[in-house]
Amino acid sequence: MITNSFSFKKYLFLFFTFLFILPNAQKKFTIVLDPGHGGSDHGAYRKYEDLGTVREKDVTLAITLKLGRMLEKNKDYKVIYTRKIDEFPSLTERTTLANRSKADLFISIHVNASTKTSPYGTETFVQGPDQNKTNLEVAKAENDVIYLDERDRETFASYDPKSPESLIALRMQQSKYLETSLLFGSYVEGNFVKKDNRFSRGVKQQNLHVLRLNAMPSVLIETGFVSNYEDASYLVSDRGQNQVAESIYDAIVSYKKAIERNGGTVALPKEPEKPAEVALKNDFRILLMSSPMKYNDSDPALKGLNYILTIKDNNMYKYYYSVTNLASVRDNNLKTAKDAGFRNAASISFVPNQKLGTGYYTLEVAASDQKLSANSFMLNTLKDVVREKDKGKFYYTYGKFASLEEAVKAQKTLDEKGIKNSVIQKKLK
Repeated sequence: MITNSFSFKKYLFLFFTFLFILPNAQKKFTIVLDPGHGGSDHGAYRKYEDLGTVREKDVTLAITLKLGRMLEKNKDYKVIYTRKIDEFPSLTERTTLANRSKADLFISIHVNASTKTSPYGTETFVQGPDQNKTNLEVAKAENDVIYLDERDRETFASYDPKSPESLIALRMQQSKYLETSLLFGSYVEGNFVKKDNRFSRGVKQQNLHVLRLNAMPSVLIETGFVSNYEDASYLVSDRGQNQVAESIYDAIVSYKKAIERNGGTVALPKEPEKPAEVALKNDFRILLMSSPMKYNDSDPALKGLNYILTIKDNNMYKYYYSVTNLASVRDNNLKTAKDAGFRNAASISFVPNQKLGTGYYTLEVAASDQKLSANSFMLNTLKDVVREKDKGKFYYTYGKFASLEEAVKAQKTLDEKGIKNSVIQKKLK
């Protein structure tokens, strides 16, 4: 009897011990991996002679499966895939799966694209109503897929991302996940730069449907540009896919440790308030190149950059990008020019409203191997056009202006009259 009583008490103790331990057993860190697009939705794609057709849906699936295998080797992680084959889960299915799994992190993997071949590099998006125009174009491209599925049309039918009500609701819903999403995104982009020597375009906030309904920290990673040959070559290679997967894996490990150290939440360090920037005395333009060739605004030689000012000086055309009197904007413009491919670009100072000591500015409105007809639109529109012949070519100039600013103003007036692609020229007396 004594033995039986002891055994009963022992098992009763063990029973209640398990009741207490099991609910409090450490939950695995659950990650939802979402390879963007799939099935009939190819996503972005480009065809190359040596690479073949590079499709976003194929690259994202390959990277996701590699990343998943890395995570599955670690007993601390539980991995859930929105797809493991070439199929298209709706956005509703993706977010519902993540929320029902009570996931700790949602990672959507994508490949970027541009109408131009020059943009390259990685960027990571977190949910947020950022109105930056460039980011908005990425958002539109990714949100297009909501029209591919009937349930998505129903789910998002009443959602207007431009309305104040939607933006307010969005801020409230996502605010508690924003800091942790930004933290994870910073780890990802940091690894791409430090480990893989990639160019990072940064971590940005954007209103993307695949992130909007997630009740967890969520990011959308653009792993490179399919429209850029170097990025496309990298992303279709085993080496590139493995490096991308490893960088994201290391970011997950770092993120998990940071979360655990801080009891489940991490506050990003607040940046000190910066004093208001003081305008510089001079204006600054970015000199892209000097050439004996004249290029029009849309010429591929200008690599898609806008706000180009062309000044002809000693028979050389100098191409300047943008203008500002703020040091921070000047430095950013220089970086933009170099990222576009103008590696020798330089910042040039201009004194506002400075008059030339000897000479004047004029507008070169045409350059032709043949004389313009007296009935030409330009000659009928403008009076006092001067024609000069140099080395067998006819040059037509208009006006005399004391300062560069006066010439720029006159150039805009001609542009409004339909006389395009005029060039400001320095003339010596």
